[in-house]
Amino acid sequence: MAEALLSLRNLRKRFGGLAVTDDVSLDVTPGEIHAIIGPNGAGKTTLINEISGVLPVDAGQVFFAGRDITALPLHRRARLGLARSFQITSVIPAFTALENTALAVQAGAGSSFRFFRPASTEQRLNQAAMAALEAVGLGARAQVPAGAMSHGEKRQLELAIALATEPRLLLLDEPLAGAGPEETERLIGILRSLRGRYTIVLVEHDMQAVFALADRISVLVYGRVIATGATEEIRANPEVKAAYLGEDEMTLDHVP
Repeated sequence: MAEALLSLRNLRKRFGGLAVTDDVSLDVTPGEIHAIIGPNGAGKTTLINEISGVLPVDAGQVFFAGRDITALPLHRRARLGLARSFQITSVIPAFTALENTALAVQAGAGSSFRFFRPASTEQRLNQAAMAALEAVGLGARAQVPAGAMSHGEKRQLELAIALATEPRLLLLDEPLAGAGPEETERLIGILRSLRGRYTIVLVEHDMQAVFALADRISVLVYGRVIATGATEEIRANPEVKAAYLGEDEMTLDHVP
């Protein structure tokens, strides 16, 4: 196995008496799509927050490209190449797709917003932004205000914004949330097209999407990783099956 791009070592996080992250260790290798799944309340989003720097860890270490980034704030992790999307879309509705994406290019380049100029007026920013939009199938929608886009298109735009920062690692927190069947298929196809070009950590409830996309899967239950492996290993794992018992929308046996 290749040397890990992201390594988590014995991460712990408590909220009061509740252990939300409980001694989590895992490795994510360059170019893989590594899914993190688990029942509701398992601590998946908390773990993504700890990786991205939104939340500090109580104990343990986060390594990125061999560097200990445990104490680094979110913006410094982003400068190193960690990009993160959220469960709820975070685009600016009044800005066009191009403007939203150009702002991400500008921020990724370290530009100051003290003397703000419309980012989309600069050719260099435009070119990089258009490349990101084309990568997610939104090139023809570049001049459409984000607020006028469908939910699925907003998800595509959020992914373009993440790609515009030229990340080494994409942290995707339920990128398919709220998408209809056709939008889901389109988003799965886009994410599949990114395999190998980007390293992706994917938190997702849609198990069909997880099995279609993931190279490896880690299963989180009550803040602990109970299994990590290839999709067929996870399907066959009795402890994983038991963890999903009763959660119809996530029952592994019903996934083709």
